Amino acid sequence: MKTKVTIVKDFTKGKVDDKLFSSFIEHLGRAVYTGIYEPGHSTSDEQGFRKDVIELVKDLRVGLVRYPGGNFLSGYNWKDGIGPRESRPVRLDRAWHTIETNQIGIDEFADWAKKAGTEVMAAVNMGTGTIQDAADMVEYCNYPSGTAWSDLRIKNGHKEPHKIKYWCVGNEMDGPWQICHLDAVDYGKKAREAIKLMKWTDESIQTIVCGSASSSMPTYPEWDRIVLEHTYDLADFISIHRYFENKGDDDDFLASFYDMEQFIKTSCATCDYVKALKRSKKEMMLSFDEWNIWYQSKLEPHPWMTEPRILEDHYSLLDALAFSGMAITLLNHADRVKVACLAQLVNVIAPVFTEPGKGAYKQSIYFPFRDVSLYGRGTVLTPIVRTENKLTQAYGEVPAVIFSTIYNEENEEVTVFALNTNKNESSETQIDLSSFGKTQMIMRTELSGKDLGAKNSLENPDAIKTVEISPVQSDNNIYDVNLNAASWNVLRFKICK
Repeated sequence: MKTKVTIVKDFTKGKVDDKLFSSFIEHLGRAVYTGIYEPGHSTSDEQGFRKDVIELVKDLRVGLVRYPGGNFLSGYNWKDGIGPRESRPVRLDRAWHTIETNQIGIDEFADWAKKAGTEVMAAVNMGTGTIQDAADMVEYCNYPSGTAWSDLRIKNGHKEPHKIKYWCVGNEMDGPWQICHLDAVDYGKKAREAIKLMKWTDESIQTIVCGSASSSMPTYPEWDRIVLEHTYDLADFISIHRYFENKGDDDDFLASFYDMEQFIKTSCATCDYVKALKRSKKEMMLSFDEWNIWYQSKLEPHPWMTEPRILEDHYSLLDALAFSGMAITLLNHADRVKVACLAQLVNVIAPVFTEPGKGAYKQSIYFPFRDVSLYGRGTVLTPIVRTENKLTQAYGEVPAVIFSTIYNEENEEVTVFALNTNKNESSETQIDLSSFGKTQMIMRTELSGKDLGAKNSLENPDAIKTVEISPVQSDNNIYDVNLNAASWNVLRFKICK
């Protein structure tokens, strides 16, 4: 299989926002308890946060962490998680059929985020919660002092405001599974009034309204249109969510990026329709604040318990490759997707996995996420790609090899991310960088292997890992590289003066 990629400096798509490399922690399973928080663990700090997890999160350079949910959000009272721990109520979390001890709340999570080198993307309850609850949370978190809620924060040990800028107005309110599910009109009205009161409390915040929980929802994209007609002038983003799993056909699974791309395009078209309807000059941006590989079919009922082992998917090399296609798609739509949250961060469908009282390790999806976070910052270019297509049952013909190209003008570098989804055939690939003048390949890495079912574990943490390959040299800025079958590749080039 032969592929030719021509990268032209002036073919710009959009600037990558640092928030594109964000994530998500919900009070779900072991994400919080024995995930980021485990008092008594050998690595835990004075607040009970696992320092081994903090270091792994730092390595990912996560922009924002969405908190505290998720389905958990729609039945959660944020006031249960503040004040002296011994006075906090133990509640039933009806969303996930678990017992919530409320030992971690917004104050502690804000502390953890600082330690992990990230920021909080807070979420307010639009299920059982009221508009007043939402505004009170903004006041508690962001108002300096001199009011009941801000002074209570100070009394609780946080003199300085948390200064949380990004706020999700509910979660997946289009879903019948959501506590106090609303139709689009009712949610649109409630979200509009919530945003008004939240921004009247702190005019500097930015808000994200609930779009569709999946492109497969029967209400999509009508839900998004109706919600935006109520909130377009006040909201800053609309959220969309999408998960994929291997349902038995590897080729379909590896082509999941195609479905994700159509979802983004349709969502943008819906936003632009409402923009025209409103005669607005504002372009609505997307927050893809839940995306990942998730084997939802494996979720089974369980008795009431704290810290249940649920949604603990153990990811294979094949999962990491499908994940890589999704990461490329997000980069290639960075002109409209300004926030993206990998769901989730620790233990629950996550790149980082821990065992209570033991160590932590990197799952297979850790590596492509880290690659794009480290080297995907700059301006997305639109390359000219000539490659072969492959036939899938779910999506018809899709490109066998896909790319995202990033120009980092500040560092004078070009990075090419390449995914070969063909499991049987390598791609003889020619990369033309002539428009940049003199260049030099400075790094090349690959994630691949003969066993696509291989997985990392605490006992064997390096079964899957990125390997370095010798860079290819060129005298004419045209590079010939071989992209192995079923492989994720990162190629970095320095622009020479």
